[in-house]
Amino acid sequence: MKKLLVTGASGFLGWNICTAARNEWSIFGTVFSRPIRVDGINILGADLARFRELKRVFQEVKPEAVIHTAAAASPDYCQMHKTETHKINVDAPVNIADLCADSRIPLVFTSTDLVFDGLNPPYTEEAPVNPVNAYGEQKALAEEKVLAAYPDAAVCRMSLMFGDPGPAALSFFKTMLTAFKEDREIKLFTDEFRTPLSSASAVQGIFLALEKVHGLLHLGGAERLSRYDFGRLLLDVLGITKANIVPCLQQDVAMPAPRVPDVSLDSSKAAALGFRPLSLREEVERIIKQGYL
Repeated sequence: MKKLLVTGASGFLGWNICTAARNEWSIFGTVFSRPIRVDGINILGADLARFRELKRVFQEVKPEAVIHTAAAASPDYCQMHKTETHKINVDAPVNIADLCADSRIPLVFTSTDLVFDGLNPPYTEEAPVNPVNAYGEQKALAEEKVLAAYPDAAVCRMSLMFGDPGPAALSFFKTMLTAFKEDREIKLFTDEFRTPLSSASAVQGIFLALEKVHGLLHLGGAERLSRYDFGRLLLDVLGITKANIVPCLQQDVAMPAPRVPDVSLDSSKAAALGFRPLSLREEVERIIKQGYL
């Protein structure tokens, strides 16, 4: 089997990519702060912010394709640690793009819908970026630099993702489920809109990009809704009639990073290539039927 290097294998997206593709690829996954073991995956410890370690990984693995998901993905953390997170969110993807370009290795770099300001949705790939927080700024800069270093790379802007986060990562989906099970209060925004995407659909879109895309590609779900609406949908699928959900506005919760009102993605370009996420209800039902609670 061909060798696939997946960075951030213990993260939400990286773990889902590794577990979904391990029967078709010989997968090498990098980890750093959250070491894990995954059956059928070659796990490598590496600090990708250090170029020597990154180059060592490439020399040892000799990958035939790369999917770069590793990132400091918390907007609040990035806002408070701009210099530190710049190394992993900007410098590392550019170095990876350079290494892939040297050998013409297919590359997918995963970015975010938070490169937009949320004022003019839905966003196509041609829409101008205008991030409002440090995380969005870093990802927008990384997109530009990656494509400058390697125009054949695919840059996938991912929407808010949900599903099984694996053994080491966190997700808003898991937070909701835990709160519902424990009957704890959970505050959910009514004025923050996204196009949520299941982990299964995200993986499908990324491998589609690896095969067919050079440049930008949006990967969002089939529907636009708020976190509060998503919570109500999840309750309905679970058959829970009473839960301690508190609707709130972004301004009600103090956070270091500024929030965006609506970064819904237009994924019609991906759809034309065969990207077919199910409806949100179908996606949630599928996850629950698989036994993830």
